[in-house]
Amino acid sequence: MSKPIRIMPCLDMQNGRVVKGVHFVDIRDAGDPVECAKAYCKAGADELALLDITATVENRPTMLEVVRQVSAAATIPFTVGGGISDVASAAAVLEAGADKISTSSAAFRKPEIIKDMVAEFGPDRITVAIDVDVNESLPSGYEVYIDGGRTATGADAIEWAKKVDGFGVSVILPTSKAGDGARTGYDLPVIRKMADVCSAEIVASGGAGKMEHFYDAARAGATILLAASVFHFHIIDIPELKDYLRGRGFELM
Repeated sequence: MSKPIRIMPCLDMQNGRVVKGVHFVDIRDAGDPVECAKAYCKAGADELALLDITATVENRPTMLEVVRQVSAAATIPFTVGGGISDVASAAAVLEAGADKISTSSAAFRKPEIIKDMVAEFGPDRITVAIDVDVNESLPSGYEVYIDGGRTATGADAIEWAKKVDGFGVSVILPTSKAGDGARTGYDLPVIRKMADVCSAEIVASGGAGKMEHFYDAARAGATILLAASVFHFHIIDIPELKDYLRGRGFELM
């Protein structure tokens, strides 16, 4: 039995503000995180993602005060990522009120921390994010990037997803570097390939620009549909998106 589709707005954080870029750069302001969280809860979002996009690069922990404030305002589960590099930093974010944590670069550098986090907090609270870009020389055609999409690793993204899945995490979140903020559609081959080899739920992330893109991602095997700029700037509103997907036969939360 497949899980119902969930809609997940993503709040990319920088210096305590929600921002949005294109291809991980060209950042512009998109509002206050607490106000954004309240608005998305009211609009019918199923979950929220809060990503501290420069924490890893600046080698600092996630902004816990922002997590506390969003936790106090949010009425739906939210996942926090950015700067979570071990069990202790994950515990601090969960204690600040997050429902789940997401780890990416640290998990790639030291895969055993995924196992440690799953053992400590349970699989349902752990998401592993994988930034990917096209690399035709690799078996799957996709390469893992780390450090907020800045550093190529030479590793095959689908093989890494399979390894992550083997640790028992409940959610894998691939983001296409080429698609990020471009509004040209999700990278459907990545979603399909990961959904085919993983038992974890796959998040569609990076590239949503119109309602058909969400539909395409759900058909490709994603059960969590994440987007940022189309929601932040009201290009698409969540109630209309849910009606659209229900009208095409998908079960939603």
